[in-house]
Amino acid sequence: MRERIYRTEALILRRSDLGEADRLMLLATPGGKRRVLARGIRKTTSKLAGHLELFTRVGLLLAIGRTFDIVTQSEIRDSHATLRAELPRLSCAYYAAELYDRFSEEDDEHPDLYAMLAQTFAALDRGANPDLALRWYELRLLHLTGYRPQLHHCVVCQDVLTEAASRFSPTLGGVLCPKHEDADRAAITMSGAAFRLVRYLQSQPLMAVEGLRLSPAVRSEAEGLLRAYLRHLLERDLRSVAFLDEVLRIE
Repeated sequence: MRERIYRTEALILRRSDLGEADRLMLLATPGGKRRVLARGIRKTTSKLAGHLELFTRVGLLLAIGRTFDIVTQSEIRDSHATLRAELPRLSCAYYAAELYDRFSEEDDEHPDLYAMLAQTFAALDRGANPDLALRWYELRLLHLTGYRPQLHHCVVCQDVLTEAASRFSPTLGGVLCPKHEDADRAAITMSGAAFRLVRYLQSQPLMAVEGLRLSPAVRSEAEGLLRAYLRHLLERDLRSVAFLDEVLRIE
């Protein structure tokens, strides 16, 4: 049982106004997704207001409440100011936050999932390749939540895949070898470059993304493969996808 007052680190994923001065916030924490209340935060005299911006990484002191736990103290640990100031990076953060929300449960302790999201927000804030950071994040999230796509062995026969493989099946959850490429007639045709990219991202740390130099076509194709798989799992596109696409199209 938790103490009546406890500390946690958190990423602020969503905020909504409640009543005349309060704000309800959705957090990612090492102890799982959590909804908390910041009382009086919309008042001009609130000491919490500047510490609880969207997508900020914070340290919080919370008191257990009847419906929602209450934020009593906060400190900024990483403001992610660039992420919030640049629209393309901001749109990526909205997408990452919504994806976390869909694949996590409230108060389901998962420190690895939190650490991954914190690492991704830092990369979106400072990295040179925010779109590739998202691809890494998608693959890592799928791995941690039990939906890792099969990219190294045929999803049908488990044979080791070679670069001759050219079909990805969102329905079956991975790549098909040449002799089983008709196992899913709706499978997506995949170039060798995109295949190499998603396999690389699945097996490498996020810092390795920073050195990649790839054509827009390959990046777009990898995005399409993973989006199709996520669409199959979630049975629809995320709400933030349209915003993300619109912003990146403007860019």
